[in-house]
Amino acid sequence: MKRFLFIPAALWVLLLSVLPAADRDSITFCAYNLQNYLRMERFVKGAREPDQPKPEKQIVAALKFLTEIKPDALGVCEIGDEADLRDLQRRLKEAGLDLPNFEYCHGGDPNRRLALLTRLPIIARNSQTDLKYQIGDQVFPVQRGFLDATLELRPGLELRCVGVHLKSKRPVPDADESIMRRNEAHLLRKHLDEIITKDPGAKVLLYGDFNEHRHEAPIIEITGTPSTPGGLYELHLRDERDETWTHYWKDADVYSRFDYFFFTKTLAKYMDRKGSHIFDTPDYYDGSDHRPIICHIHLQATH
Repeated sequence: MKRFLFIPAALWVLLLSVLPAADRDSITFCAYNLQNYLRMERFVKGAREPDQPKPEKQIVAALKFLTEIKPDALGVCEIGDEADLRDLQRRLKEAGLDLPNFEYCHGGDPNRRLALLTRLPIIARNSQTDLKYQIGDQVFPVQRGFLDATLELRPGLELRCVGVHLKSKRPVPDADESIMRRNEAHLLRKHLDEIITKDPGAKVLLYGDFNEHRHEAPIIEITGTPSTPGGLYELHLRDERDETWTHYWKDADVYSRFDYFFFTKTLAKYMDRKGSHIFDTPDYYDGSDHRPIICHIHLQATH
């Protein structure tokens, strides 16, 4: 795993001194599936057109939500190539949200990738981009890989961020999508075990679009037993109406919860469980078929 230069404590004091008071005692992490922030075939004026960007109206809506949330770190799914990522980064900066540092991750999917944008220093990177599994005689890649980057929240406090976007529920001809997702979950659990074995004190935040309901086998395997060293706790999120769904499938008129935060016991004392929530706005669908999820992490242990 690559390591990066340590930010001197004096510099952190200077940086924190110019931030609003609310940002000095906690950081805000937002996870958001952007729904195809990339170039692809789309319907334009009733006809299919190749190589079309995400519609401008949808981008403007997503930017509005993100600038309202004001995350210190933003983990996104379904970003396209690096030009798309830099377009998002530029637009956010122009809207007043400067997230200059990023980690970018891909897997077998040539179009949809993962990214983490942040104002915080990225001090280590270990994203997994070439993982494979076998079903019968056929070998498959993990579709979007696993993003793995470590942020320095303050001197002496590091956050290991692992971002995922498991295989979608869309059927494919090559294999059963649920079995593909189960294999990706198994490899994710293996990656988490490797992290914790090497550094039992690592404060790991796992986030993203898991494309599974909470009781399904992939989620159960990923989280393990919370009371064990490698187990993960769930950050229970609700919106202002006490609802928990994060995704709306318009064609079927189905609301589901696919987006989650999980964390290791070592991070538990820093999590703001009451303040973390699902972003709630009536026009969320203007930006994506997913709603952003938000967690707040204290810079000092609270209990």
